[in-house]
Amino acid sequence: MIAHDIVIRPIITEKSMLGAVNKVYTFEVAKTANKIEIAKACEAIFKGIKVAKVNTVSVRGKWRRQRYKGGYTKSWKKAIVTLTEDSKPIEFFEGMM
Repeated sequence: MIAHDIVIRPIITEKSMLGAVNKVYTFEVAKTANKIEIAKACEAIFKGIKVAKVNTVSVRGKWRRQRYKGGYTKSWKKAIVTLTEDSKPIEFFEGMM
């Protein structure tokens, strides 16, 4: 897998933006990716960063109704990536704060 297949998109919420101050970033990642692959993909996509730690969460799909029918949204995997102290921050998130 290439790096952009592993890291799908950043998660932009109030809680994730508060973590960006401390160099903690949140991404949606591929369901089959492990922590080592996620760390290497983040370092490949965002040049000049060093990943200290990766935490992952498997998010279950939620029950949603459309008129008379119901179904589940897709389940996905979330990765919380912590950078080292000497690492530079990710510019993408800096513009949003």
